[in-house]
Amino acid sequence: MKRILVTGGAGFVGSHLCERLLNEGNDVICMDNYFTGQKKNILHLLDNPYFELVRHDVTTPFFVEVDEIFNLACPASPVHYQYNPIKTVKTSVMGAINMLGLAKRIKAKVLQASTSEVYGDPEVHPQVESYWGHVNPIGQRSCYDEGKRCAETLFMNYHQQNNVRIKIIRIFNTYGPRMHPADGRVVSNFIVQALQGQDITIYGNGMQTRSFQYVDDLIEGMIRLMNTGDDFTGPVNVGNPGEFTMIELAEKVIKLTGAKSKLIYKPLPSDDPMQRKPDITLAKKVLNWEPKVNLDEGLIRTIEYFKTIV
Repeated sequence: MKRILVTGGAGFVGSHLCERLLNEGNDVICMDNYFTGQKKNILHLLDNPYFELVRHDVTTPFFVEVDEIFNLACPASPVHYQYNPIKTVKTSVMGAINMLGLAKRIKAKVLQASTSEVYGDPEVHPQVESYWGHVNPIGQRSCYDEGKRCAETLFMNYHQQNNVRIKIIRIFNTYGPRMHPADGRVVSNFIVQALQGQDITIYGNGMQTRSFQYVDDLIEGMIRLMNTGDDFTGPVNVGNPGEFTMIELAEKVIKLTGAKSKLIYKPLPSDDPMQRKPDITLAKKVLNWEPKVNLDEGLIRTIEYFKTIV
């Protein structure tokens, strides 16, 4: 049994990770300040004697004895991270410093949940880990993009200077049950609009692409990365290379929900990337990982969840 700290553990991804780690027989400490995480996401875990819930903000130091740390704390959808951009930067940067400092003191292994947003609006397609990115440092999205880029820098610096055992995972668009219905992400937006009988909003011409991975596939990739040897730090892309336009996604959601929704078009937000697709060659090679859940299957599971909350 390992003792594992998950920051942002009451969030969408964090709650699934806590559940999986408990199912594997670990002692889990879930830390969250509920800025975007929700207690209802982990209510079903509270009776487990090996699950501990702590209300704490990752931007302030935290002291605990654990074997591993998964640092997931940070609002991850544009609606939430643009609501308080200074707080978003602090969460990424100060959160990384605090968790790296903790890992250094207690000699724990620490994983940083980074993002495909470090690639910005990419000029390389699909995106490989060696690509440095194309990011606007003063744009609307920069609080998240540059915060996560700085966190990666800190992780590498702590590893090189202090021999902290680190892992960096670059997460591509992920969806599934427990997504926040008002997070502004395209999958949840489309599903909520379809279930409520509204027309579906497409930003731009709808030809921009995204790659969508189901949350269970992401959790598998995270755990496999954490279990690699100390010589492998990442960064490693974890995402589904299946590429879909926004129009294709909307049409799938309409079909699977049986909605009568029409598509309506609005202007594209600034700095919104036109393409997003991971090259997962490294994940296949080092983690022996690739996604297993196809988009239709994952959407059906996600729609069933949203039917219970909207």
